[in-house]
Amino acid sequence: MNQTKPVIAILGGTGKEGPGLALRWANAGYTILIGSRQAEKAQNTAQEINQTLGIQTVKGYENAEAARRAEICVLTVVQTAHQEALTSLKEVLQGKILVDATARVDFRNPKPPEPPAAARIAQEILGEGVRVVAAFQNVPAAALRKLDQPVHGDVLICADDLEAAEAVMQLARDGGMNAYYAGGLDNAIVVEGLTALLISLNKHYKSKTASIHVAGLD
Repeated sequence: MNQTKPVIAILGGTGKEGPGLALRWANAGYTILIGSRQAEKAQNTAQEINQTLGIQTVKGYENAEAARRAEICVLTVVQTAHQEALTSLKEVLQGKILVDATARVDFRNPKPPEPPAAARIAQEILGEGVRVVAAFQNVPAAALRKLDQPVHGDVLICADDLEAAEAVMQLARDGGMNAYYAGGLDNAIVVEGLTALLISLNKHYKSKTASIHVAGLD
């Protein structure tokens, strides 16, 4: 395993967002573990990424095993599986950073979700032994897969633990994205709501890559 960069598990990593994040981080030299409820499905996704990049460092496991082997875990499950996934993985996530990329927004009828934020719910379920960070809710999945192009959008990162937030900001930068610390976990409800706006923009303008940019900061 890579001795200079943390091992990353992407839990629920066979959907839309997870494979794109995995592709970018594997390309940046990280050891990536794809997690799924079905190990075979995770292994197939891992193999596709390996073939794309010409590497063999991406592995596929059942979610709990992927989490156990990693230092930083990124949760990219669909919103309906959010709480169930957290509950089932609570024990194995202790002592780790969990990046929660959940945006509880229905594509068919996009509206901002009610508080608390998904990441706050995650923190309450997992307890103080897990450092939860909210990030990547607004990153277009289609843009992540285009390695020959920069991701035109900024990542807003919310966490109560600044050190954990900084670790995730480094992940974003290594994946070719700008990242900004946007306050504590409760602020993540606003970031989730931005997803509803971006979906609405994409629908109206027939796009897939609407994104958020931060201006006015050095």
